[in-house]
Amino acid sequence: MTRTKATATGSLAILLWSLLAVFTVGSAPVPPFLLNALTFAVGGTVGLGWIGMTGGFAQLASVPRRLYLWGALGLFGYHFLYFSALRLAPPAEAGLICYLWPLLIVIFSGFLPGEHLTPLHILGAALSFVGTAFLILGRAGASEAGAMTGYGLALLAAITWALYSVLSRRLGNVPTAAVAVFCLITALLSAVCHLALEQTLWPVGARGWASILALGLGPVGMAFYVWDVGMKRGDIQLLGTLSYAAPLLSTLALMAAGYVEASARIGLAAGLITAGAGLAAWASARTRRD
Repeated sequence: MTRTKATATGSLAILLWSLLAVFTVGSAPVPPFLLNALTFAVGGTVGLGWIGMTGGFAQLASVPRRLYLWGALGLFGYHFLYFSALRLAPPAEAGLICYLWPLLIVIFSGFLPGEHLTPLHILGAALSFVGTAFLILGRAGASEAGAMTGYGLALLAAITWALYSVLSRRLGNVPTAAVAVFCLITALLSAVCHLALEQTLWPVGARGWASILALGLGPVGMAFYVWDVGMKRGDIQLLGTLSYAAPLLSTLALMAAGYVEASARIGLAAGLITAGAGLAAWASARTRRD
């Protein structure tokens, strides 16, 4: 696969992740651990089918067990926090906060060997966090404990995915086939936690089950496989820059689905978060040229 084709493949993940909030809202009232279990079971099963058709099962034996654990905990932790946040807080606001992860990846990567943080990185971070604060403080009637807890979980989700992504760069070249195992372990962990901690609430009607299936096939399934291809064989810098459009795309998807009403406040916050992340990306590009 060429570098250009791999980059295009990886960019599909960004489009799929922009639909994560829409399908999560549509899956209500399924609790977070059960939602994790159902969607990752779908995503992992699809992955096993793909591995079977391509003859990739032999690759799995060479993957160290610690990497399976790392991958599963990263997927499990992020999505539990994300689903929980969207259950407790307004979806547009919680989704935008979760999508601080592209910016945080840039910031955290500055601490890796050979990378450097610049004043432009800091300015980008400041812009995005101003947008986040604008979301939280500017919403009338959303200061109740549940919403504020949801906002906190959304921020933790962003930090979790950013740390997982940055630290994964130091864990070796894992074959894409391993992602299917990550998904299935995540589904198993989630099912155990659900049985121990949650009341079982199934999706409501055809719309609810369709949302579960769509999550498992797309944002919690195919997205991880194509993103893995892009990260390993494509232009990582370009994919990182493109991912800064995710917060805006996610908000637009929620509006198009009728879950959120358009407002100047949400538009301004999305613009600030995206602009801040874009500024950080530009700073990284300048650093590489220098």
